[in-house]
This record gives sequence, structure tokens and C-alpha cells, in this order.
Amino acid sequence: MTPKALIAWSSGKDSAWALHEVRTAGDYDVVGALTTVTDTFARVSMHGVREELLHAQLEAAGLPGVFVRIPFPCPNEIYERQMKTALDAAKDAGVTHVVFGDLFLQDIRAYREARMAEIGMTPIFPLWERPTAALARDMIAAGVEAHLVCVDLKKLPVSFAGRRFDGTLLADLPASIDPCGENGEFHSFVSAGPMLNRTIEVIVGETVQREGFGYADLLPAG
Repeated sequence: MTPKALIAWSSGKDSAWALHEVRTAGDYDVVGALTTVTDTFARVSMHGVREELLHAQLEAAGLPGVFVRIPFPCPNEIYERQMKTALDAAKDAGVTHVVFGDLFLQDIRAYREARMAEIGMTPIFPLWERPTAALARDMIAAGVEAHLVCVDLKKLPVSFAGRRFDGTLLADLPASIDPCGENGEFHSFVSAGPMLNRTIEVIVGETVQREGFGYADLLPAG
């Protein structure tokens, strides 16, 4: 029997690509997308993506959402309590694994492994230590379409917010910036790719700056 898994879903390219690879390999049955939503704004935490776009994305991915709802600001103990509640419920429903799209940050991986061990679940890291320049090109070549929805203004100019994740963007990134934004330089929203059964049409709205980050507000087209 294929083990049941959740995908840790941020709405961005790395989690989407991790879903694609796990589905292609066929070793796990991904039965839901675990997403943290900041209720105060009705947006995906960190990424700032509108909840209606998240729902459209998950529908296109064929995944029910498992939402961890948090306030803003959110103390870490509240986040961890809400996450544990969601994962305990998933475990009770037969889920044994959680897929993460992390690439190379060892402290993040160690944190996830510790939290999963406490709950009694097993983390999976299908993209771990994949060379990020090649990975970014592979995503684009496979038809992944994404926009940068959040940029760290200490690392990138605000003009990068709202840009498409494509070859031109990769060429324009400063040499110090990871091509997949793994150090938190940017976050994305995927609107098309092999993990989605349709394209989610979006338009880029206004960009706002808040607490050191630039957020491009993506809106459903039409």
C-alpha cells in the first residue's frame, strides 16, 4: 500500500516542483496540501498570495487544502501549536509522511525533522541538494510559469516583485542571489506547470513595501 503524504505547500515553485517529482516517482500518495494562511490578511503566509488564488491553484493541482490558520503577528508557539493540530489530524487520517521542497538550508531541514519526529511522521526532501541553477532552468523548461510575489529588499530591488520567473529573470539576478531564492531572497506563485491541470490566469497588481519586503499583489484575471 502506497504511503499517504501531505505536501508542504507555499504556492511557490519549489513546493510545486517537489509535488511534480513525488507524483512522477509514484512512491507516495499525496493526499493534501499543507499551507499556512495568515487569517488577518487572508493570504498565504510569507508569500502574500490571496487565498482565492491559493484555492484555484490547489484545485488545478487536484489537492484538498489542509490550512494552518495563524494571526498576524504570530508568536512561534502559536504557529507550532496550530501546525501540530493540523498534522495530528492528518496522522489520524492515515497520513505518515510530509513532502518538503527545501533545497539546501540544513537548519531548516533539522527543524522540520525535529518537528516531524515529535508528531511521529516522516519528512521527505525530494529536491535536497539539487544544484539550484540547473533546477531553476529545469522548471522553466518543463513549463513552470511563476511570478515573484515577495522579495527581500535587503537582497533585491523592489522592481523584481511581480516579475516572471523565467530565463530573463535568472540572467538579471545578481551573482550573490540563489537562482531559486533558497536563502529567502524571493518567493513565488506558480500559475502553470506539469503539476497543474490548467493555467491560472493572473494579472500583477500594485506592489507594496512592508517590514523590509516588497509584495506584488497578484489578482485573478477576468
